[in-house]
Amino acid sequence: MTLSAMIVLLLLLLIIGVPIGFTFALAGLLGAWMADLPFGMIASMPYYAVASFPLLAIPFFILAGELMNRGKLIDKLIDLIEVFLSWLPGRLGHVTLLSSAFLGAMTGSSIATVAAMSSSVGPRMIDKGYKRGYVAALTGCSGLLGVLIPPSIPLIVYGAAVGASVSNLFLATIVPGIMMALIYMIVHWLSIPTVLTNEEAGKMERKSSFDKDLFKKAPLLTLKSLPAALLPVIILGGIYSGITTPTEAAAIAGVYALLVIVLGRLVSVYKIPNIFYQASLISISIMVIIAFASIFNRVMTLMQVPQTIANFTTTITENPLLFLIFVNLVLFLVGMFMETNAAVLLMAPLLYPSAMNFGIDPIHFGIILVTNIQIGLITPPMAANIFVSARINKSSLVEMWPYIVRFLIPSIIGLIIITYVPALTLWWQ
Repeated sequence: MTLSAMIVLLLLLLIIGVPIGFTFALAGLLGAWMADLPFGMIASMPYYAVASFPLLAIPFFILAGELMNRGKLIDKLIDLIEVFLSWLPGRLGHVTLLSSAFLGAMTGSSIATVAAMSSSVGPRMIDKGYKRGYVAALTGCSGLLGVLIPPSIPLIVYGAAVGASVSNLFLATIVPGIMMALIYMIVHWLSIPTVLTNEEAGKMERKSSFDKDLFKKAPLLTLKSLPAALLPVIILGGIYSGITTPTEAAAIAGVYALLVIVLGRLVSVYKIPNIFYQASLISISIMVIIAFASIFNRVMTLMQVPQTIANFTTTITENPLLFLIFVNLVLFLVGMFMETNAAVLLMAPLLYPSAMNFGIDPIHFGIILVTNIQIGLITPPMAANIFVSARINKSSLVEMWPYIVRFLIPSIIGLIIITYVPALTLWWQ
């Protein structure tokens, strides 16, 4: 009865648009009251949930991405990628996908990646003759790569929620991220004949040719984009060389990005406070969700809901393969209706004990969970990536949907491969 009331209130508040953090808090407090749990046991949970060293990486990564974006370094990096992909048919689509992967390595955020790519590459693709609905679908779906390529904010949240190593999670997601990028590039290549409507404007996009004039600009573009290209090297190099922790690498990335745009005079000094302000707003929204979700999770733990789920799943099946099918179905539904970080905070503590009972590696399970929930960002009704892309590209969901399906089905196939081929995520062990 108590659990049902909590879930009903949670869904009701989400439907009427109450902020996600407060939704978790109110549902958790209702459960505590109905179960006669002392409020003193949960009063300090929001503080301890965010007073975490690994979670400090989130605002620093967001700040680094915001600085790079406002300093137009991302645009320079996109221009460089276009030079090296000029020989591919449909090069702007491939540029979008690879740039999303690089951008994800700077910001760790899927929605930030979609917004940046929709603003920078989206108009150029439309000018080249691509259908507007396809451009919006491509840029929206490419945001998935922004999380699969480390660093990844949802993976940091998962690591903090279950105590998994963030460094190992970052390492584990590299191969799945590359695999998803290749899958999306193949889908785009196959789509070229049907999505280029302007014959004259799309002539260069249709054929495979080496653009010598564009390649002559490579040295200058390399020099201009070098500061942006070095950022992922600094982050991942510092982590995997053992010199820094993920949090320290994030802090270094933030300082590095600030120095680059100040010394390079890429942004007026007077605009820097506003950049910090915008990064703070994004960081605070995530931290509020983490803080208040801890109330909900604490009440669920005190009611022994995770243990009940673990016992229930083991009574249904003893086969870990069947358990993973069940997990993927549940996570897919949750991802359709909830914000990514909130979904990770809700489902990770609930399903983690069951996964451990079935002997599933916690790092592998984290990649499955985050990938699945991220696919929810391109699946209506709560498809945040799609709505952001639709707004910026001035498209509609009806116009985008046939093309979203082209990427959604391969995404699910990629998820199945990640789920049942653990060597892809545990290659480093």
